[in-house]
Amino acid sequence: MSGGEQHTVLVADTTGYLPSETVDHLGIELVSLYVTLDGVTEKETEMGDFSDFYARLRASEGMPTTSQPSVGDFIDVYEPILAEGKEILSVHISAGLSGTHETAIQAKEQLTSEGKGGERIEVFDSRSAAGGTGMMQLAGAAAARQGQSAAEALATVTAAREELKIWFAPDTLEYLRRGGRIGGAQALIGSALQIKPILTFEEEVTPGEKVRTSKKVVERMKALSEERHAAGADGWVIQHIDDAERADALAEACREIYGCEPLMISQIGPVVGAHGGPGLLGTGSIPTKYVPTDVLR
Repeated sequence: MSGGEQHTVLVADTTGYLPSETVDHLGIELVSLYVTLDGVTEKETEMGDFSDFYARLRASEGMPTTSQPSVGDFIDVYEPILAEGKEILSVHISAGLSGTHETAIQAKEQLTSEGKGGERIEVFDSRSAAGGTGMMQLAGAAAARQGQSAAEALATVTAAREELKIWFAPDTLEYLRRGGRIGGAQALIGSALQIKPILTFEEEVTPGEKVRTSKKVVERMKALSEERHAAGADGWVIQHIDDAERADALAEACREIYGCEPLMISQIGPVVGAHGGPGLLGTGSIPTKYVPTDVLR
């Protein structure tokens, strides 16, 4: 970090699913999304072990609903930071998937109109979710720790987003279909029983390619990781939904491929997980210049 106290604070919504120790270490402030299952609404930040939610999801006949933070939720996080004279970079799940980004902008505008420093907030649409959003949040946090202003950190994450790649393979497309979040992958529904689709994010869920078995999903993700390593994008992540065994196996292979430890390995929480469904596996990466190890650890 250049010269003195860090002046920019990274605010992140919970859908990046950053490990709690990373959030604490980097001083990231979280704004939680909500999930409702069988009439019970909970904040992701208050749910503890997500495995309990997925057990309830498997047993439930209903489809969970998810909701964005309120303007008040954002103001509760923003206002104390601004009162300290600091700036904010606020990084969020794709506006194509959630209203979270728009709500953050509304909170910024309200604080500006009230003379409480809202003009010192920069809001960034990650145009991704889960691990993709998480990598953008880490890039923003690294920029802040290096002493960048909010505007400079915004430029950094904007550049990082252009070099981000993320892939995920749901065990079934049923949860995406039922939740209405399938986007451009709609065409895969008809053959969903015969395939294991590998999807990506380009503003919305987008078809990638199709393989036949869970084992081939892992093999293909290894190959994609080898391509990313060859391209110099060695800041890698792995995420899963209630499938730690396959995530650990992929992580072991990726350590050999990339020759370094991951930025994170984490379980995707209920807000995104409700749409992806148990058994999902994902990976992706960005160049390490955006996430230098000496800054993040």
